[in-house]
Amino acid sequence: MAVTIKEVAALAGVSPSTVSRTCKNNPSISEETKEKVRQAMQQLGYEPGTSAAASPAVSPGLVQKTIGIILPPSQKETYENSFYLEAIRGISQFCNPRQVISTVITGKDEEELFQVIQTMVQNGQVDGFILLYVKNQDPILEYLYNEGLLYVLIGKAYQYVNQTIYIDNDNLLAGQEATEYLLSLGHKKIAYLGSESSLMFSADRKAGYQLALTRHQIALRPEYCLELTSVPKGNSERIKELLESPERPTAMVVSDDIFAVALEQVCLRAGLSIPEDLSIISFNNSLLARITSPQLTSIDVNSYQLGIEAASQLMNHIENPNLLATKIIVPHRLVERESCRVVD
Repeated sequence: MAVTIKEVAALAGVSPSTVSRTCKNNPSISEETKEKVRQAMQQLGYEPGTSAAASPAVSPGLVQKTIGIILPPSQKETYENSFYLEAIRGISQFCNPRQVISTVITGKDEEELFQVIQTMVQNGQVDGFILLYVKNQDPILEYLYNEGLLYVLIGKAYQYVNQTIYIDNDNLLAGQEATEYLLSLGHKKIAYLGSESSLMFSADRKAGYQLALTRHQIALRPEYCLELTSVPKGNSERIKELLESPERPTAMVVSDDIFAVALEQVCLRAGLSIPEDLSIISFNNSLLARITSPQLTSIDVNSYQLGIEAASQLMNHIENPNLLATKIIVPHRLVERESCRVVD
């Protein structure tokens, strides 16, 4: 089995990021520390990637930093989601004035994405990573952690919580408040539509929805909770079946604006009007929420600020490798528009 950066760090008595910077001959590391790390590498037979080993020393005060921005694996849909675009805009807003290079890392599937990340690590091309998603049992996260690499999550950590830097909204509270808003309008038959629960933000929003109903002593109905692996198309059978049932909901909490726009299309084909027949509240407050008709009431999660905070924390930990892992919650807000109505 190949020796990892984490094992070298343990033997040398330094942090994994110090090993990484030693491989790049970074001038911020003392010669004494570099020598300890090199001895540990030699003892363990660790061989850094060629680019990392060959990197020349950079002039003091002008150390170029590079961060990798990891998008979830996707053939297409990720690139259409404005949440990721706004988060990347926030990251760039922080990095550009500081001359920090940001590289977007994508892949059509998990295997391709993993290979790209592994190659970048082996070649010493990045100082740290920002993951724009959190997924349960994610092999990419496992790899970054086991290699002792520096990374920041946009989303709440569910593994290695004490050791992980993350930036997130309180998605459980946001899901609860979205549901409470519909309850305040008089709705009792409230359904939930979201992406699969392996994506942690969706799992938390669903949990918040369920918590709000339980607190109001409204029974949870399994048929009212739809979780899909991809954005529903205009003829989604599961959604149509729910909307055409005798006990159809009068309102829906939808985990993402993209899903909400798709839901509007299903309603249109089913002859249902929004908000007269179905009230909809969604999340992200993206451009889609503003240009669709009727405009969507949406929870603004401030993805731009999430990106800024993620980049800020990553750079802070690159420059101060002994800091404890920080956790930051970015506030959300409800933006009322035209997709919800009062019922008797």
